[in-house]
Amino acid sequence: MEFRTVGVLGCGLMGAGIAQVCAQSGYRTIVREVDDALVSAGLGRIEKFLAVGVKRGKLTAEDKAHALANLSGSIRFEDLAGCDIIIEAIVENVEAKRQAFTTLEPIIGRDTIFASNTSSLCITELASTTKRVDRFVGLHFFSPVPLMKLVEVIRGLTTSVETYNDVFEFAKSLGKEPVTAPDRPGFIANRLLIPYLLDAVRAHESGLGTIEDIDKTMTLGCGHPMGPFTLLDFVGLDTTYYIANIMYAEFRDPVYAPPPLLKRMVLAGRYGRKSGRGFYTY
Repeated sequence: MEFRTVGVLGCGLMGAGIAQVCAQSGYRTIVREVDDALVSAGLGRIEKFLAVGVKRGKLTAEDKAHALANLSGSIRFEDLAGCDIIIEAIVENVEAKRQAFTTLEPIIGRDTIFASNTSSLCITELASTTKRVDRFVGLHFFSPVPLMKLVEVIRGLTTSVETYNDVFEFAKSLGKEPVTAPDRPGFIANRLLIPYLLDAVRAHESGLGTIEDIDKTMTLGCGHPMGPFTLLDFVGLDTTYYIANIMYAEFRDPVYAPPPLLKRMVLAGRYGRKSGRGFYTY
């Protein structure tokens, strides 16, 4: 399948990043949000990111102009009617995603592919709510999308070989390094990452070390680019808590059970960078 036009549902941090890399890769890209303010905020985020790239010499002014020319925003689902692939990057909630796909179904073409950027939900379950179970796939990007090379491509039980292969090649065309991940909660990255992050919280709770010392140990001693608590604040404590609960419900393994401290911080609204306070204050 030849892709020309890409639709992106959601223009938050992830959606804006996905839309940016698609537009920079030469695809006509339409990003949809629920209101004009969110559309403007998302497109503004993209413009700012590209401007910083020009300032740092990572791309030319012409590259920036070309990317922005490929990009448009909308609050209408109908404007996605001509898309060859639609990448969903909205809130990590099954019902919200189902509603979005149900709304899109009668609008788009028969051959249009649905791809979900979910980091934890079952691709087969999401696909089952649509009438194109063979043209539904997981396409999990990592933040910040323009900088992170990895994309997990998840083939559900009903995803056709053709759809999987087409989307795998599409990911390559974005300058990414795709890997094949199983349709199981957490896929590959979060299956390994979440237990590590939860263990760091448990270790701190048990008195192993201060937040700062544990972070310093993992960066200076193990070569990690950031320590577990800095990473938790970056990812979002609420996001980590949500993913951990999904994985624990699936596997019933204690390694995926959120520790009490994480739960209480989420209840207190200390989500990390996005709320101004997590394990650190911003």
